[in-house]
Amino acid sequence: MNTIGHFINGEISTAAARTQDVFNPATGQAEKQVAIAPVETVEQAIACAQAAFPAWRNTPPIKRARVMFRFKELLEQNADKICQLIGEEHGKISHDAAGELQRGIENVEYACGVPELLKGEHSKNVGPNIDSWSEFQPLGVVAGITPFNFPAMVPLWMFPMAIACGNCFVLKPSERDPSSTLFLAQLLKEAGLPDGVLNVVNGDKSAVDVLLTHQDVKAVSFVGSTPIAEYVYQTANAHGKRCQALGGAKNHAIVMPDADMDNAVSQLLGAAFGSSGERCMALSVAVAVGDAAGDALVVKMKEAMKDLKVGAYTDSNNDFGPVITGQHRDKVVGYINHAQEQGASIVVDGRNPEIEGYSDGFFVGGTLIDNVTPDMVSYKEEIFGPVLQVVRVQTMQEAMDLIDAHEYGNGTCIFTRDGEAARYFSDHIQVGMVGINVPLPVPVAYHSFGGWKRSLFGDLHAYGPDSVRFYTKRKTITQRWPSAGIREGAQFSMPTMK
Repeated sequence: MNTIGHFINGEISTAAARTQDVFNPATGQAEKQVAIAPVETVEQAIACAQAAFPAWRNTPPIKRARVMFRFKELLEQNADKICQLIGEEHGKISHDAAGELQRGIENVEYACGVPELLKGEHSKNVGPNIDSWSEFQPLGVVAGITPFNFPAMVPLWMFPMAIACGNCFVLKPSERDPSSTLFLAQLLKEAGLPDGVLNVVNGDKSAVDVLLTHQDVKAVSFVGSTPIAEYVYQTANAHGKRCQALGGAKNHAIVMPDADMDNAVSQLLGAAFGSSGERCMALSVAVAVGDAAGDALVVKMKEAMKDLKVGAYTDSNNDFGPVITGQHRDKVVGYINHAQEQGASIVVDGRNPEIEGYSDGFFVGGTLIDNVTPDMVSYKEEIFGPVLQVVRVQTMQEAMDLIDAHEYGNGTCIFTRDGEAARYFSDHIQVGMVGINVPLPVPVAYHSFGGWKRSLFGDLHAYGPDSVRFYTKRKTITQRWPSAGIREGAQFSMPTMK
């Protein structure tokens, strides 16, 4: 069985405290193993990054950008292989994997503009013969901890910009689907990145804790569940590190009485069930305003869901694939059971789907649940599966109050034809990313991604302009060259321009 290793100082290493199986979620079979790094291997990766930092930080930004341009080309040339690796280990359908990769490539494109992004500010004659300017300098060694659900895209949110800004990077991907991430690192070396600038270690909590506590790691980026995000943020901060930790979500879509219901249903299908619901921007709750809207939504969703195709990644006609593990499948089914036990109506039941040829796969079919209430476990917690719940309210304000009261504030949207309602919603809703008739309002690469409340710990969002600020520190320089023969006496009061 093939063992997936680490990428340290430009070389593959299989150093391991132990190994862990990597499953194909469609077949339910362990097809690879991954080396779980001991503490010493993580420390080695950090040391290699630290050793590479002086030369890399002094590499002109335009040369760092050229590496990113070549990296972008290699990503496009190897797209089919990357998507295959994602499909084999995550289960994501080929067209969905291609979309994930393209979103990641767009972040590499943004990083290619780093010479412009790193330009500081300059002011001449802020005082007599005194000039002042600011510049953005790299932090040093920075780390990223990424989730299983986007093994290519989320790492590409992090290390391209961090490296383009002059930092060196240690990445710990999910041990559930590490191959595509490791391949990205190999492509970046092929693009001309010096050894040691990017290192990848596969590991568990012990590896994470090294990254959170090691004195040479200056900043940590994290994407995952809220309990772990909070732990990462608190631990990193306690050890003096800058940290951005993106957590969980419970994204609501308000369906107004005046909405184009056919369009709303079409959009909700993809937003709720795409990627098997395993994405932090999945729309998992539809809030219908008025019983008529609720009835129409449920009837049309039930009919539309008859055409959903669930299966293996190899068939591009499928809409979505399995969830990541058997344990997670059971967890998703458990939430459906809870909803039923607490009085909700299972309109379309995705428990125990029959997938021809894949009876051992980790599949959950598309599930629609009506009459869900805010006190239900399935409403309160993030399901992270192909489950759409319908909550019924009587007014738009009631719907907004429901969203604002939830502990998560990642993404939301409203389906309406009313511009006044849309404007009020976007102005007042307490959520970080908002869509107007757009169910997955994921910002493009030149904006930044992040939620509010317990969906994000830290002040700076992921990728886009915030990533430049996160991976650099501002330095302001004030200088004066006195004219020949002119010497000023000592000044004991605060200097001013009065």
